[in-house]
This record gives sequence, C-alpha cells and structure tokens, in this order.
Amino acid sequence: MTTNHHSYNRVHLSRRELIRRGALIAAGGLSSRILAAEVAKTPEQKAAEEKAARDTAAKAKAKKGQTKSVIQIFLWGGMSHNDTWDPKPGTGYDYLGEFDKVIPTNVNGIQLSSLFPKLAQQADKYSLIRSMTHGNNGHETAAYLMQTGHQPGGRLAYPSVGAIFAFFKKEQYKGLLPPYIVMLQGAGRFSEEGFLGPAYKPFATGGDPNAERFEVQGIVNRGINDGRQQARRELLDKVNLLGYGLADNPEMDAAEAAKQKAYGLILGKGKEVFNLDNEPTELRNRYGRNTFGQECLAARRMVEAGVPYVTISFPGGWDTHANHFATMKAQCPMLDQGLATLLADLKERGLLDTTLVWCTGEFGRTLKISWEPPWNGGRHHYGDVFTVLVAGGGFKGGRVVGASDEKGEKVKERPVYPSDLLGSMYLLAGIDAKAKLPHPWGLDAYVLDTENEGMKSAGLLEEIL
Repeated sequence: MTTNHHSYNRVHLSRRELIRRGALIAAGGLSSRILAAEVAKTPEQKAAEEKAARDTAAKAKAKKGQTKSVIQIFLWGGMSHNDTWDPKPGTGYDYLGEFDKVIPTNVNGIQLSSLFPKLAQQADKYSLIRSMTHGNNGHETAAYLMQTGHQPGGRLAYPSVGAIFAFFKKEQYKGLLPPYIVMLQGAGRFSEEGFLGPAYKPFATGGDPNAERFEVQGIVNRGINDGRQQARRELLDKVNLLGYGLADNPEMDAAEAAKQKAYGLILGKGKEVFNLDNEPTELRNRYGRNTFGQECLAARRMVEAGVPYVTISFPGGWDTHANHFATMKAQCPMLDQGLATLLADLKERGLLDTTLVWCTGEFGRTLKISWEPPWNGGRHHYGDVFTVLVAGGGFKGGRVVGASDEKGEKVKERPVYPSDLLGSMYLLAGIDAKAKLPHPWGLDAYVLDTENEGMKSAGLLEEIL
C-alpha cells in the first residue's frame, strides 16, 4: 500500500524553524509597539530628543579650545538672504527682481547669487546656515539676540559674545592690544559689555584703514607723527619727579606698568599691527582698496597678534527698505571680495583652523519685494529665516545646514537659533556655556541660559563640527 503525498499533507517543522518563526513574530510585535510609541510622541517631544542628540554628538565631535580668535563681520541692518547666499531661482520677479541669476560654487550642489563670484570659489572653506531664525524684526532687539544669545527685555543686560571671549580669555591673552576690538564703530545699539562693565567694552578703532594713514583713536593720532610722540614721552620722563620719590610704591609700579603698555600701543608693536603699509601692495589690492576690504586685512593682522575677538562693522548699512537693488549692487562686490580674500589668506597662513569667522546681520529681509511707493523696490525686516556664513575655528567647510522653503520665507528643515550658533562657537573655544557670570548685584547670570529665559534651541551645530 502506497502513501499518497498531497500538498495538503501535514508538514513537520524542525525545532530551529519553530524558534525562528516565533522570533520573527515577536520582533514584529516589538517593532509595531516601537512604531506606535514614536507616532504617539508630540512634536515637542521629538524636537527635544533631536536637540539632545545633536548636543551629545556636537560635544563628542568638537575639539574644545580649537578656536583661538574670532572675526565677526556684522552686516548691520540685515542682508537679504535670497539675493545672496540662499538664492531661489524661478520664484518670479516679485521675489527676485533684478537678481534672478545664480552661479555654482567650487562645492557640488551649493549655489550662490551671481553677486558673489569670488566667494563662490571659496565655498570649500565655509558653511552656510540657511535656517537661522528668531522671529524678531526689531534692529536693536534682534541684534541683541544675535550677539548675546539671550532674549531682550529682561532685567539683565547681558554681554555680547565678544565681551564673553574677552572675559574668558583674559588669563590666556597677554598681548598689547585690547582683547576685544571693533572696527570702526560699535556693532550694536546696545552696551556690548553688558553687566560685565567697562573693562570688557570693545575698543572701537575709528578711522579708516583705507586712508593714507589708519588713524586709530588713542593710538595713531591725527597731526602727531612718531617723532613728536617720542619727544613728548621723553619730556614727560624728565619732568616726572614724583616717580623717583615713590619708586618702591606698589601703586606707582602699577602706574608705570600701565604707562609702558600704553607706550607699547602708541609707539611700539601694538601700533604696528594697524600699519597696513607693512603689507604688500598686491595683497592690499587683493582684499579691495575700500574701507571694508582693508578692515578684513587689519582683522587678519590682529588675529596674528593673538587678539581673541575682532568685529568688523560693515561700513555701509543693509537696511534696504528703499533703494535696495542699487545698494546691493554697490555693497555685495565689496563684501564678496573682502570676505573671500580673508578666508583664502587665513587658509594660506595656516590660521583658518584656529580662527573662527562668522558673517551675518541681525536678520534677513522680506522675500516679496515692495514695489509700491514710497519703497519703490525695497525689502523689509525679516527674522523668520535668514542665512549665516561660518568658517574655520573647527567648523567644517563646504556644507549647508538646514533649509528654507521654496520661496525662502520659512524654515523648511532643521531650525537654528541664536543660542545654537553661539553655543557651538563657545564649545569650539572651550568656553562653558553653562558657566556663571559675575553680576555686580550678585544675581544669577550664565553665558547661555535657555531653560530659565525661554530661549529656543534646536541643538548645537554637530553637522559641521
């Protein structure tokens, strides 16, 4: 009698196969539960987890203390982002106006406005944060946000990032020049030193580095040549009989040390940092023979002298409610040439790895152009999304962080807030963002304080560390 083998006959399973199938069923159930848990999370929970992951990754990647000096280029008034570093080709005349052309850079996939041909050839040296946001449209309040990382309007006037660097680098930096220098005037309509006091106020150079003589206020004075300065010093030493009588007095010793440092600034190596005639004419021309270009060259010389923080306030405003296109056509070529040459020069001299450069205004400009009178083709304040350029000091080049939407009006992905940007800079400089600051009234104040102030944060910039 033969056995009939049909498809419906019973199949015998091995023990191994039973275990395998059971594991798959269990894993499937576990995956379903994990997926359900993820779906159940609120947007706030997901954002908090993403922030925590970015912060952890950034702290693991960053080489703390790599940033030795910072050059900040502040575009007071707010530069339009879609006309410059976040172009939106194809959005139409009401959004683009005259600036409808984009150009490739030396990094595949990154495009800039055609106004920046020189910077396009240096894209491997910088990264663009195209999702910077804070939502504040006031000049003073937005500038305070961008330069302190704290919300405006509180009872404490916080110090700017430059004053923070001067405070935390005071034991390391022993140079003749002040630790925090601004060219040519203050970079904000607020007290940059905040509650840290006058000792951390930036030294504003005044003058014009593109003039025949860069007359730095208090160091290189108009109408007084070096010989006359030296003669004054010698005369003062001859008539200063009080100093001889109190030679062993500690206060007199301190006064003498201060005097010698001042002479070092006025007549010695400190003054020479501002003497751009020491640079080859070819290099000065490469930077651009205009105020901004020579500011960039002077900033590089200050970094070589070890100055921790240098701010360049762009000499022309970017508050282009009216006359927008003419202003951009005049100023963008200067910004393009000066900044591109600065990055290349720092790289050639081996300084870019330790010098952090960041360039931004307090916000961007509106994307839709106001053609109607009295604006006649202007753009207005816009803090919802704008672009920041960062380079060196530990930041990688050739990258883009975040994105704005198709017209550049909103953050599309990966928002970056002021505390995220400044926190990343502090991390690279070895400055503890949670460190307590000395307040004259003994109030609690910290370098950055997101929880108590309600400052938004989406995480440190681990993508470019």
